[in-house]
Amino acid sequence: MSVAIKIPEVGESISEVSIGEWLKHEGDPVERDEDVVVIETDKATVEVPAPEAGRLVKILKNAGDTASVNEVIAYIDDSAADAKGKDGREQAQPPQRGADPQNPSAAPAQPLEEKIETKKQEPESPRAETRARVAESEQPSAQPTDDPAERSEEAGILDSLQPGREPLPEGGETPARLPAPAREAKTANAERSREKLQALRPKKEPATPARPAERREEIVPMSQLRRRIAERLVRAQQSAALLTTFNEIEMTAVVELRRKYRDAFVEKHGAKLGFMSFFVKAAVAALKLVPEVNAEIRGENIVYRNFFDIGIAVGGGKGLVVPVLRDAEALSFAAVEKAIADFARRAEENKLKPEELQGGTFTISNGGVYGSLLSTPIVNPPQSAILGLHAIEERPVARAGAVVIRSMMYVAVSYDHRIIDGREAVTFLKHIKDLIEDPTRLLFEI
Repeated sequence: MSVAIKIPEVGESISEVSIGEWLKHEGDPVERDEDVVVIETDKATVEVPAPEAGRLVKILKNAGDTASVNEVIAYIDDSAADAKGKDGREQAQPPQRGADPQNPSAAPAQPLEEKIETKKQEPESPRAETRARVAESEQPSAQPTDDPAERSEEAGILDSLQPGREPLPEGGETPARLPAPAREAKTANAERSREKLQALRPKKEPATPARPAERREEIVPMSQLRRRIAERLVRAQQSAALLTTFNEIEMTAVVELRRKYRDAFVEKHGAKLGFMSFFVKAAVAALKLVPEVNAEIRGENIVYRNFFDIGIAVGGGKGLVVPVLRDAEALSFAAVEKAIADFARRAEENKLKPEELQGGTFTISNGGVYGSLLSTPIVNPPQSAILGLHAIEERPVARAGAVVIRSMMYVAVSYDHRIIDGREAVTFLKHIKDLIEDPTRLLFEI
């Protein structure tokens, strides 16, 4: 009996998904609740389990195809599970004809009429191999010319270069040994003859340079997540009046606190003390001070919130995702650090749940982990603002009339000018600056 594998409901307002990687292939056995395929939504990646045990017999949607919720994408033959014994192993098959009954695991004997006798190749004798090498070494190093006149001239030059020989006169008698001046002149003539012979022989053509690698293009369809990111960013640019304001923060106090309590924090909480927990706490305090930054426009109304769900932008395996810290105002430093570390790990593995990516009243994006020095982040609609963090660098600054070196960070807040005025944006960012430069104020909430 065939059992259908359908696309499950993976979240509100999600009606279409993209087929990712098939973890099983046609013909593979599957167990009940074993993951068989990965599907991608515009928010997260979800594994779809097998509804029954059996064998995957038909795949209707390939990787990259789109499918609707509750659409059938494959079939499982659950009768294949009956072929297994009670202990889960395949039942024994009857021995094949020709197999050894005393040794069932041995391969069946090959029929006599199918045996083919092959003649072994005799190794070549060493003497024959030596003769071949000698013959090869006696081959001329250059190909003879096809021009008869050039062949005749080359032959005459070769005769003049033979050692111990003197050219015969017209009478055919061997002349007496030449005197020294004559021998020197003859040696010079022989040298010129060698040069002439070298010029007559064919020259090697220069090697043709290798062609550069062919230029090519690769077309890859956009994933559901990347399409959703593109739509939201374009919508934010088109529907909101975006503006960005900047400031810089001296990170010396936070750096010293992290250095002082880093080991004790890890020992007690099992998590590293990072910078993000300080900024999450500072952002919550600034949002309480300037509630417009935590609000949103809904139609012709402004919706103010008294809760603080902070989205943390992290780079995942499929692209940028923004999981949300729910009720961040109630979380401790350790709880924030553990949650962010868990988000980053599961984002890299594409295992974030759709509900973890929904909602959020304000977002923090830390481009400094990638080395960004300054940027203008884009608001994540329907939110009204986003805080951008950047790399920490030692820079010369003026303090008490003297130039000193301090650890500095540029920060930026992009906001929707329809709901947030410049005064509120600057006040919000300045409050974050004051809290980070004097983090003890976070403890007293001042």
